[in-house]
Amino acid sequence: MSETLDYRIGRIVFGEEAAITAAYEQFRQIEIDEKRLDESGAYRYSLKRTTLEGEAPVAGVGTFQGSAKQTITFAPSTRPGWWIRRMDQPRELDTKVDISNLWTSAQNLVLRSGSPHNYLRMVEHIIALKLGMGLDDVVLKVNSGDPPLFDQSSLPLVKAVEHGKIVETGADASWVTVKEPVAFGGTRGDFLLVLPAEKGDKRLRIDCAISWNSIIGKERLLFDVTPETFRYASYARTNATYKQYILAKTVGKLFAATRNLGYNERNILIHGKKRYHTEPRFKVGEKFLEPVWHRATLDLMAAFALTSHDRFAGTIVSYRAGHTLDCDAVRALYRNDLICSI
Repeated sequence: MSETLDYRIGRIVFGEEAAITAAYEQFRQIEIDEKRLDESGAYRYSLKRTTLEGEAPVAGVGTFQGSAKQTITFAPSTRPGWWIRRMDQPRELDTKVDISNLWTSAQNLVLRSGSPHNYLRMVEHIIALKLGMGLDDVVLKVNSGDPPLFDQSSLPLVKAVEHGKIVETGADASWVTVKEPVAFGGTRGDFLLVLPAEKGDKRLRIDCAISWNSIIGKERLLFDVTPETFRYASYARTNATYKQYILAKTVGKLFAATRNLGYNERNILIHGKKRYHTEPRFKVGEKFLEPVWHRATLDLMAAFALTSHDRFAGTIVSYRAGHTLDCDAVRALYRNDLICSI
């Protein structure tokens, strides 16, 4: 995998060419704040499919209910892929973690199958572990559609999986990539570029930049996805503007989309125009790179974990994108027959 910063935009699957080109030029002007490239050139995950040796529960305050403690259990599986099992919905089948079961990506990723009650909200911070930890086959046991929230972001989930111990199943792992360089454009100066893996290369590289009209400003990362970079990034919390936080604690309680009652000043990064309202993490130079690390791993990688039971390889370039563009892009890859096996 060669290091290049002059990416080919390639085939535009959706979006306006002029807007994507203009956004790409803005992206190129942003200096890389941090690089974490694996100079070994080796693929750092097992070449066999993996599952867990034993069950690994982890509990935290509910993201949306707030006061209710919620538990998620990572359990071994003999079926390919990740599966969500609502223990409180015994008549429903497990929901496979797959782009075809994505219900909505408006505020967060919600996966659902069968009954409208058979869902799990804000799954992105959980399913990102599929790619980040090289964990192929698992059952997520939950007792509601409200996932737990942690002061250490997704690091407790990583630790739970480590405690459950990743083991090989004996079957060969499978990978997919794109057939050709492709581009996806949004409506607010945002884009994704997805580039094929080089022949025989099963690694995933991410070049991600964000641009916020707040104290966060512009941030950019270039890194190879390895167990070490993902574990490091899993400590990065989701962020909200101060106005969003106040909304969630007041009139936002009346609406499901903003009823994030579990949010507090420890488990999210709250930012305003000129300052952070909670202590930021990931200081590099004069910047705090917590927002871009969260975006690049616990959001972007989650969308590309929706490639069924396959691992994704190649290079993903993201600028100002969010959940909806990420998921629309993954869906379009399948709809336009742009995915191929390695």
